Amino acid sequence: MLIDGKWTEDWQPVQATDAKGGFVRQISGFRNWVTPDGSAGPTGEAGFQAEAGRYHLYVALICPWASRTLIARKLKGLEDVISVSVVEPALTNQGWRFGDYPGADRDTLNGATYMHEIYTRADPHYTGRATVPVLWDKRRGTIVNNESADILRMFNSGFGELARQDVDLYPEDLRAAIDALSDKIYPVLNNGVYRAGFATTQLAYEEAFQDVFGMLDALERRLEKDGPFLFGERVTETDIRLFVTLVRFDAAYHGLFKCNLRRIADYPHLSTHLRAMLAVPGIRETVNIDHIKQGYYSIKSLNPNGIVPIGPDLPDVAPVRLGRAEAKA
Repeated sequence: MLIDGKWTEDWQPVQATDAKGGFVRQISGFRNWVTPDGSAGPTGEAGFQAEAGRYHLYVALICPWASRTLIARKLKGLEDVISVSVVEPALTNQGWRFGDYPGADRDTLNGATYMHEIYTRADPHYTGRATVPVLWDKRRGTIVNNESADILRMFNSGFGELARQDVDLYPEDLRAAIDALSDKIYPVLNNGVYRAGFATTQLAYEEAFQDVFGMLDALERRLEKDGPFLFGERVTETDIRLFVTLVRFDAAYHGLFKCNLRRIADYPHLSTHLRAMLAVPGIRETVNIDHIKQGYYSIKSLNPNGIVPIGPDLPDVAPVRLGRAEAKA
């Protein structure tokens, strides 16, 4: 963790707990927005205009929050507009590290060894955890935003004509419903698996466990009625939010995080959603099961011997076309 710009202690998965011993997630510290004309977004300051080649995305393939942004970058056709660096999967005593692990990169942009150096380059007095994803402005030499929900949404609309116009992950007619469903899923499922895995008391663990499977059961019923996606035939940002948790569940959360009542493979309609998302061109390329397992099972407090399971693997699926009909119709 950084305190006043100085790395002060070895990386730990839990930096704060509530009164019940529950895991508390850090609030993101950089909240500026890229917009087509450079005007200010919902938070932060103005001055971050959409331009090809100006912005760089730092991610970890293990991280579901970072994977949200990678998927949006793919679906919106921004690969040639926004460059990417991937950290190594194993968490070190100084957090995320750049390097030569297969599928990872060295930081050729800023020359950093650890992700926390990117934070202190943006703010020499930064206090907090050095998380991913990070959207970096090459021109101004600073972090634009490190909140995945913001980055996901600005990739959908903040780059204007530089992005695909036939894919809309936050269509106007569904915005209220998308916000309502995402707000339900995040605390009890997306973050609920972490609350279970990093709980420091039995009570906190059991509450998180019940939340996780209560939401999985509810989503199974919803998808049975309305699937294959959460809003029928249209892929929205809420599907991305759900998918990044589902694709990690059987490989990591079920065993390591003690979310072991059922696997996603035991839910027919959640499994169909998972396969349907993997079939959307570009999404499967953002998923690296090796990084996911190497990353989660490198957490010493949960797996002191560092043994990484062999399975499971991703299912084979036939690709489908994502375009105007699926995204907006």
